[in-house]
Amino acid sequence: MITIGRLAGYVGVSIKTIRVYHDKGLLPEPDRDASGYRRYGASDVIELIKVRTLAEAGVPLARIRDLRSANEEDYRRALREFDDELTGRIRGLRAAQRRMRQLAFGHPAPLPAEVDAHLEHLADWGFTARWVDLQRDLWILVFATHPDRAINLFHDQADILADPPLRQLFLDYDRAHGLDVDDARIHDLARRIAGATRQRYGADEPPELDAASDIPALIQGTVSASSPAWQRLDELVRAQLAE
Repeated sequence: MITIGRLAGYVGVSIKTIRVYHDKGLLPEPDRDASGYRRYGASDVIELIKVRTLAEAGVPLARIRDLRSANEEDYRRALREFDDELTGRIRGLRAAQRRMRQLAFGHPAPLPAEVDAHLEHLADWGFTARWVDLQRDLWILVFATHPDRAINLFHDQADILADPPLRQLFLDYDRAHGLDVDDARIHDLARRIAGATRQRYGADEPPELDAASDIPALIQGTVSASSPAWQRLDELVRAQLAE
């Protein structure tokens, strides 16, 4: 027979934890000996190990108490259910770990392989590192918030950039970053972008996210905030498309 202190040490819990288990009916509380101490036997060690194992797996204490009175069949079925839940949590933790590692390498969230390949190709076409980084951040935002629509938007932009004249518009947009807002090149570029947009989509609307979403405004705000020239471009293009 051992004391509560030795029991705690053998199983790897605190004395306070054992007392909590006693109070909640998870572990039988033995009688005191002539000296007034509780003495525990081998069966208490085994029961405490069972309780600790379930508790560490995330099983609520109230559920553990119920299991103590369950028959063998119900007990094993419950353990299988807890095992399935634990497997799901482990899968989620592993996914979180992958995202954390990607964050450590400067990538807040994973993107589809075709998007990553496309972004890597932008530099080969002459886009600046600033543009590539901005595009990566914006696609991460779109895929994280609208995974069902993001891929269609991406394919539309990829098709545009595959067309050399249209790609040149984006290159000119990228290079307009540092221009003065009154530079004539901004007005000319806005006219060309509006014309290309009408020619590509006609009377149809370009692919977009949910109309009720705040993400498009957030994206445009991010782009505009990085360059007064880009903000002016957006204003001019919108005004011309509204005519």
